[in-house]
Amino acid sequence: MSLAFIFPGQGSQAVGMGADLADAFGAAREVFQEVDEALGQKLFALMREGPEDQLTLTENAQPALMAVSVAVMRVLEREFGVGVERAAFVAGHSLGEYSALAAAGAISLSDTARLLKLRGQAMQRAVPVGQGAMASLIGPKTDLALAEEAAKAGSEAGVCVVANDNNQGNVVISGAKAAVDRAIEKAKELGARAIPLNVSAPFHCPLMQPAADEMAQALTAATIVTPKAPVVANVTARPTNDPEAIRRLLVEQVTGRVRWRESVQWMAGEGGVTRFAEAGAGKVLSGMVKRIAPDAEAVPLNAPADLEAFAKTF
Repeated sequence: MSLAFIFPGQGSQAVGMGADLADAFGAAREVFQEVDEALGQKLFALMREGPEDQLTLTENAQPALMAVSVAVMRVLEREFGVGVERAAFVAGHSLGEYSALAAAGAISLSDTARLLKLRGQAMQRAVPVGQGAMASLIGPKTDLALAEEAAKAGSEAGVCVVANDNNQGNVVISGAKAAVDRAIEKAKELGARAIPLNVSAPFHCPLMQPAADEMAQALTAATIVTPKAPVVANVTARPTNDPEAIRRLLVEQVTGRVRWRESVQWMAGEGGVTRFAEAGAGKVLSGMVKRIAPDAEAVPLNAPADLEAFAKTF
């Protein structure tokens, strides 16, 4: 049975996340403390107690979600003897790619926390609040072709692209607000439902180029080593374990499409993965996997009982 560990992205955060892990396991507490020290802030207190509006801020949500994911993996290894080496691949959705790389030992936990804090701040700086937008196109008629047609219509009013190809029936567009509004109208004409997303910036589109430039500079200075398991990159939907390729792909990811559907299809197909374990907050990716690769098993790992049950299967 071939395994992939997958790591959630922004939107999976919730007040209280990671608290039960910290209460149960010293290994989790160490992760949260290291992240707090790296950032010089009491992030774990914010994760445990809120307020929600502060946790949801991009610069806080990104390192917080990574911390929970790495805590899960650290507990699995320390308490139950299940390391990332058991996986054929690791992959993460957007910021989750950083969680995957930290879990696989390619980037240190402290460096990953600092990079994600900067990534969140840089994304927020790139486009003034209110000038960008994102929308989720959903429904049985929604596929990549429909989303691309809607985005093309929207691009007559400004930048508008497909940002996240999540799964059949769930594709996200991103860009200038007027352009996304026009794309939403086109998507509705084509038979999709369109839901504007409550985000602070238009992620994964060309408007994020200033943030990509900031991340390029930061990543040039970051130490990246060969991961313990190949990472399936968002922008290529293919695996790599080359540190320089990882560095380049993380920069491209800021403006590029999250090709999650293709990534899971590749892992479940050519990659031979039959079991996906979602390490971290929530179970959004597990739901996506079940829609993309219905024959594969998808298991969310966030509560102590989840980890114990998962470890018993080895």
